[in-house]
Amino acid sequence: MASITIGVVDDHPLFREGVTRSLSEISDFVVVGEGASSDDAAMIAANNRPDVMLLDVSMPGGGLSAIGHVLTRSPSTKVLMLTVSEEVDTLLGALQRGAMGYVLKGVGSRGLAEAIQTIMGGARYISPTMSAKVMENSLQGGASDKNSLTPREREVMDLVAQGLSNKHIGLRLSLQEKTVKHHMTQILSKLGATNRTEAALQWRERR
Repeated sequence: MASITIGVVDDHPLFREGVTRSLSEISDFVVVGEGASSDDAAMIAANNRPDVMLLDVSMPGGGLSAIGHVLTRSPSTKVLMLTVSEEVDTLLGALQRGAMGYVLKGVGSRGLAEAIQTIMGGARYISPTMSAKVMENSLQGGASDKNSLTPREREVMDLVAQGLSNKHIGLRLSLQEKTVKHHMTQILSKLGATNRTEAALQWRERR
């Protein structure tokens, strides 16, 4: 199995060193760059093109702004936020900008490794604490969130709630599978859901 290359950007040297050391001790993980700012993140992305970039939210230049800089220079890099911020708006902002995961500091090395492996597999990873907050926030949003979906997105969600796959939804609605995937990305962002199962549960609650 090929090694997973990782960039670590955090403006607290001791924390950054601890994360780097912990990751380096895990088989198949290789830290290829470290930095302390948004500019550093952009440079690491351009020069090293890591598989995964760990970003703090609160750092010079801003962690959320850094997401775009990273993805512009290395589109294939998966961005994972590693932060103390438990603000739902910050989480949603990170996901909307293209982050694949959001992990709270204090996570153990095993939990961080799980998050990295999850996003490398193409799925989002949200710390359980934050996932629960998003769910609560979305349910409180109720009808306003539901109404923010376009008519086509509502059609897609009706079929998702029935358990249909993207492929079968595409067949039902005469859409290409990649178009359904695009709609799902927009739906998850609007509903604040971390995956289609969570979105389906929310959708059933609101109907």
